[in-house]
Amino acid sequence: MNIKVILYIAIVPLTIYILEGLNINHIFKKNRVVQATLFYLFSTICISYLVVNFLYDFFIFTKIGGTV
Repeated sequence: MNIKVILYIAIVPLTIYILEGLNINHIFKKNRVVQATLFYLFSTICISYLVVNFLYDFFIFTKIGGTV
């Protein structure tokens, strides 16, 4: 299995767990539940993508000895 898939499987639930701790409902207008949910979804995707790529690049960089 590709290491990036394993990282995504580990990081996405962790990101969701972390973002659930934020209370961003006061930022959105009343009755804008769909927009708030989409914000959580896209935030999860963006943060997970950045973290996985950082960890993958770090793994490759240290494993190969500095060549990406």
